[in-house]
Amino acid sequence: MASGGYRNGIQRGAVKVDRPIAPHSNLRASSSFKSKLTPSSSQSSSNVRRSSPASLGSAVNGDDSVSGRVRVAVRLRPRNSEELVTDADFADCVELQPELKRLKLRKNNWDSDTYEFDEVLTEFASQKRVYEVVAKPVVESVLDGYNGTVMAYGQTGTGKTFTLGRLGDEDTSARGIMVRAMEDILVNLSPDTDSIMVSYLQLYMETIHDLLNPANDNISIVEDPKTGDVSLPGATLVEIRDQPSFMELLRLGEAHRIAANTKLNTESSRSHAILMVHIKRSVLGREDDFSSEHDNHNRSHMGNNFKPPILRKGKLIVVDLAGSERIHKSGSEGHMLEEAKSINLSLSALGKCINALAENSAHVPVRDSKLTRLLKDSFGGTARTSLIVTIGPSPRHRAETASTILFGQRAMKVENMLKIKEEFDYKSLSRRLEIQVDKLIAENERQQKAFEYEVERIALEAQKRISEAERNCTEALERERMKCQMDYMESIKQLEEKWVNNQHNHGNNGFVNGTYDGEGASEGVSELKKLLQSEIHSRKAAQEEIENLKNQLHLFKKPEAGGSGDLLKLYKMLEDETHHKKKLEEEVVILRSQLSQLTFEAGQVRHSQLKDGYNGEGSLMANLHEQVGLHKILSLLESDDSNVRMHAVKVVANLAAEEGNQERIVEAGGLTSLLMLLRSFDDETICRVAAGAIANLAMNEANQELIMAQGGISLLAMTAGNAEDPQTLRMVAGAIANLCGNDKLQMRLRSEGGIKALLGMVRCRHPDVLSQVARGIANFAKCESRSSTQGTKNGRSLLIEDGALPWIVQNANNEASLIRRHIELALCHLAQHEVNAKDMISGGALWELVRISRDCSREDIKALARRTLTTSPTFQAEMRRLRIDV
Repeated sequence: MASGGYRNGIQRGAVKVDRPIAPHSNLRASSSFKSKLTPSSSQSSSNVRRSSPASLGSAVNGDDSVSGRVRVAVRLRPRNSEELVTDADFADCVELQPELKRLKLRKNNWDSDTYEFDEVLTEFASQKRVYEVVAKPVVESVLDGYNGTVMAYGQTGTGKTFTLGRLGDEDTSARGIMVRAMEDILVNLSPDTDSIMVSYLQLYMETIHDLLNPANDNISIVEDPKTGDVSLPGATLVEIRDQPSFMELLRLGEAHRIAANTKLNTESSRSHAILMVHIKRSVLGREDDFSSEHDNHNRSHMGNNFKPPILRKGKLIVVDLAGSERIHKSGSEGHMLEEAKSINLSLSALGKCINALAENSAHVPVRDSKLTRLLKDSFGGTARTSLIVTIGPSPRHRAETASTILFGQRAMKVENMLKIKEEFDYKSLSRRLEIQVDKLIAENERQQKAFEYEVERIALEAQKRISEAERNCTEALERERMKCQMDYMESIKQLEEKWVNNQHNHGNNGFVNGTYDGEGASEGVSELKKLLQSEIHSRKAAQEEIENLKNQLHLFKKPEAGGSGDLLKLYKMLEDETHHKKKLEEEVVILRSQLSQLTFEAGQVRHSQLKDGYNGEGSLMANLHEQVGLHKILSLLESDDSNVRMHAVKVVANLAAEEGNQERIVEAGGLTSLLMLLRSFDDETICRVAAGAIANLAMNEANQELIMAQGGISLLAMTAGNAEDPQTLRMVAGAIANLCGNDKLQMRLRSEGGIKALLGMVRCRHPDVLSQVARGIANFAKCESRSSTQGTKNGRSLLIEDGALPWIVQNANNEASLIRRHIELALCHLAQHEVNAKDMISGGALWELVRISRDCSREDIKALARRTLTTSPTFQAEMRRLRIDV
C-alpha cells in the first residue's frame, strides 16, 4: 500500500510529532504564554469538575432518562522539535486561561477571540489529570449501566493517539485513557458475577476492519429496527479478565492499525480507531450471595436470596479519530491522497451531524458516513459523551486550530438523553441455584467422608488396642520364659553345689597327697559327653532316614490311581520323623547347656579337650551346610509346596544381598529360577522377594545383560502392572532403576516397556516406590546425557517421548528430600541436551531449573543447573524474554 505499512504498538521506529513533551524537558519559554497553571493547581488532581450539569442520580433511582450535554475539553500540545526551530521568533497562536476555563485564539498581535470550554488543559497537564477530567465521569456512568463515549478530535500531529491510546510501557505515568479506563473498570467489577467483552476496530476508507482479526476486513453495521441501536455482529469479541491481557489486545490492534509518514506527522493515523467495551454488571446479590452457607441455622430465610439480580449493560466507546489535514500542508499524494479525502469526508459528515444537532434541525444526516452511523448514540442519543479536542501552538496552523476549536464549541451545544439499561438476570439466578446445589452436595460428601473417617479412626484405635494387648501378652510370656530359665539355671547351680559337697564328704575332696585328681570331677562330664555323642548319632540316623523317605516319596509321586493312600502314609511318616528330629534337637540343646555349665564349674582341667570337642562339632555343622548345597536350595524354588518355595526364595534373596554369592547364584541357574517365579505370579509375596533378589543381582553390570537377555525387563514390567502391594512395587522399581543405569540397555529398556512400567508405578504414590522411580529416571537421564555428550545419541530424550516430563516437573519440589534430589538431578541431565530445551520450556521445567540453580541444598546440583542455564542458547533466549536472571 502506497501510504505505508502497519504501525507497531509496542515499539515504533519513528518518533510521533503528536507526543507531548514532558514538563521537565528543555522547553524554550515563549512570551505568548499569558496564563499558566499555578503550582497548587498543577500538582493537585483532586479538584476534578464533573462533566454534566445534570445529575445521574435521578436515572439511577428509576427515571427513564436524564439530560446530559456533551462535555468538551481542549488540550494544548507543547511545541515539538521542529516548531522550536521554525517558530522561534513567533508567539503561540493560542493563550490558555485554565483557571477561567477559557482559551484565546489570536487573530493578530492586538486582537483575539475568546472561547469557553468545560475544561482547558495546558501543555503541562499530566495524563492522569486528563483522564480524571475527561474520561473518568464517563467510565463511572458506564459502570452504572449507561452508554458512554470518549472521543479525540483535532489536526494531525496534535496528540490524539497519545492522549487516548498510549500504553505507557516505558513510563506508567504516560498511560492513556484506554489503559486507565480499563484499570478502573477491572477494579470496580467482580470476576465471578460481571463480564467485560472488548472489540477493537478501525474505519479505513469507509470500510470497517477488525484490528484483532485482520482477515475480517469488511464488517457490516446492523441497526435494530425497534430501538435503533447500532451493533457490529461480525466483530471479534474478546473477554477480558485482567489488565495484562487487555494490554496485549491493545498491542495487537495497534500493530494492525494503518499509519503513514506525512509532512505533518512521521506516523500519521490513516484510519479512525474505535475501541468498544461491553460491560455486564450484576447489581444485586453480590454481598449477601448465599449467606446461608455460613448461617445454617437460618435456613428458613434462604428463599430471600433467590430474587433475580439486576443486570446492567453498559457500553464504552473510545474513538481515536484520524487527524484532519490540508493536502498542501501534509504533502499527501497518490493513495495517501485518497486516504486523506476519505478521512476529511467522514470528519465533514460528523461536523454536519453535530451542526444539525446543535441547531435542533429536523434532519440529521447520520447516514452520510459509517463514522456517523457508529456514533449515532454518542451525539443526540442516550450515551454520555466527552470530547477532547487537541490543538497545537504553532501560528502556521492557526486556521486548522480555529476549525478544531469551532468544532468543539458546536459539540458543546449537543444534548443527549442518558438512559440506563438494566434487566433481570435470570441466568445469574440459575447459576446461583446451581452453585447452591453443588455446595449442598459437597457438604453432604464432606459429612459422608467425615463419617467414614470417624469409622476408620475407631477401627484403627481398636486395632491399636488389640496390638497393644498382643504386645503385652508377648512381653508377659517373655518374662515368664526368662523366669523359668532363671529357675532352671538356679536348680542346676544347686545340684552342682550338692555334688561338690558330696565330694567333700567323701574325705579326699579330689586331692591325693596334695595334688588334684580330676577323675572324680570329670566322670560326670565324660558321661554327659558320651550321652551327647549318642544323641548326635541318633540325629544323624534320623536325618538319613528322612532323606530315604524323601527319595521314596519322589519315586511315588507319579500319578497312579491307587497311589494316594501310600502317598498319605509317606507324608505321615515324614511328619513323624520331622517331629522326632525337632525333639532330638531340643534335647541336644539342653545337653549342651548342661555340659557347658559343668565344664565351667569343674575348672580348667579338661578345657583343651572340651574345646577340641566343640571345634569338631562346629566343623560337623559346617559340613552339614555344605552337604545341603546351593543347587539343592535352588531346586526347592520349583517345589509344589508354596511354603517351601517361600523359604527357599528368602534364602536366595539373602544370599544375593552379598556380592560374593551373586556369581555363584547366576552360575547355578538361580537367575533363571527367579525369573520363572515372576512369570508364574501365583503368590505376590513370593514375587516381591524374587523381585528383591533380582534387584540385588541387577547391581552387577554383567548380570544386567543376562537379565535383559532372558526377558527379565518384560517380566518385571508385567509384575509392575499386576502388583498392588507397595513393597512389591518398590522391589520391581528398584530392579528397573538398577537396569536404567546401563548405557547399553537404553533402547531395549524402552522397547520392552521398562520405562512405561517405571512411570506406571507412580500410581501407588507410596514414598518408597516414588523414590525408586525417581532414582531410575535420574539414572536413565544421566546415561542419555552421557551418550549425547559422546555423540552416540541424537534426538529428543526417550523419557520426554514417553511422557515422563509432566511427572518430573510436578515432583521437582517434592517434600521428600530423596525424591526431590533424584528429580532435580534428572532435570539437570535432561537440560544438558539442547534438543530437549523447547519441550522443557513448554512443559514448565525452565522455572524448576531456575529454582534449582537458586535454592537447591546440594551445591553440585545447583552448580550443574546454573551451568546448564547459562550455556543453553534456547534457555538464555527464553529467560531474556521473561526477564529472568540466574
